[in-house]
Amino acid sequence: MPEKLKVTVVGSGYVGMSLAVLLAQHNDVTVLDIDPDRVDQVNRRESTVADPDIETFLKERDLSLSATLDPDEAYPGADFVVVATPTNYDPDTNRFDTMAVDSVVMQATVVAKDALVVIKSTVPVGHTQGLQGVCSSDRIVFSPEFLREGKALHDNLHPSRIIMGCSEELGAGFAKLLLDAAEKTDVETLFMPSTEAEAVKLFANTYLAMRVSFFNELDSYAMAAGLDTTKIIDGVCLDDRIGGGYNNPSFGYGGYCLPKDTKQLLANYESVPQNLIEAIVSSNSTRKDCIADAIIELNPRVVGIYRLVMKQESDNFRASAVQGIMKRLKAKGIDVVIYEPAHAETTFFNSKVLKSLDKFKGLADVIISNRMHEELSDVVEKVFTRDLYGRD
Repeated sequence: MPEKLKVTVVGSGYVGMSLAVLLAQHNDVTVLDIDPDRVDQVNRRESTVADPDIETFLKERDLSLSATLDPDEAYPGADFVVVATPTNYDPDTNRFDTMAVDSVVMQATVVAKDALVVIKSTVPVGHTQGLQGVCSSDRIVFSPEFLREGKALHDNLHPSRIIMGCSEELGAGFAKLLLDAAEKTDVETLFMPSTEAEAVKLFANTYLAMRVSFFNELDSYAMAAGLDTTKIIDGVCLDDRIGGGYNNPSFGYGGYCLPKDTKQLLANYESVPQNLIEAIVSSNSTRKDCIADAIIELNPRVVGIYRLVMKQESDNFRASAVQGIMKRLKAKGIDVVIYEPAHAETTFFNSKVLKSLDKFKGLADVIISNRMHEELSDVVEKVFTRDLYGRD
């Protein structure tokens, strides 16, 4: 039995938690976080995110996993440091706020000098190369993740590809950790410079956002023209070159990744001619206008927002599209109430958050739901949704 390697994972969101659980199957993994509650959760074998597979692995698998608040406990002796801290888009600087990533990388390269520092957080193109210069180290690499909220561990167990932003000589060890932990056996592994790997992440997410936007605009046209959106989409997507993925209309793309990644890619085009990337960003706002207008035409007295989250498996409503629609309705003076069990407060953007689903259903004239749910089956006549296929 080979000796276990020590892996430090910094951050316990979807990326960090899924990677920590994945790698703890065969390695000694320490999660480092600044949130005491999250550290306690991990040490109690509870997931910090809504992900059924993570929850199952924590309960049923023999994992070598612990968590700490103390960098001096987490870093020394680490063979690999995985950076999975958030990088939110800052509209004032027109780029990602990478302070958390930068701080972790700088600390890790000092305390864990022999470790390979693997950035899993999404960063601007060229950022890893800049950190290598600042830290005078070539042992800082970028490796993009391609995970879905609610299915993050599943996607790590069945990766579409593994990309290492470094030479094969430098990155083969970490790529092997990912491959050894995966259930899928035939996984393409690519080695490339960090800048190209960073670009892969941003372009992949922007392409997905473009596809969401395309079918949303198809739906907007069909709504305006009184056409059957489903028939059009079915006819379009039977073309093998187009296919049937990411074609279910919605209120817009949202969640943690797509809104910020599309804006960051657009910012990277500052001196490069483009039309499409900017259109993908602006299309999302236009779609929310279209949906809000359609709801306003119903002349509701009270609009109920069924869930702020983007999809059923997620507990995250950062940048969810329905929030933009809610703000547009409130600006027109329409009363809005919210049903969101994942929100602990009694209000959200000055709108009442109800814990009773029955009371919520009774108050709302129109209930808007990005994705239809069986909980709404008894009030389907009140529900406004563009979910045509019953899936994400």
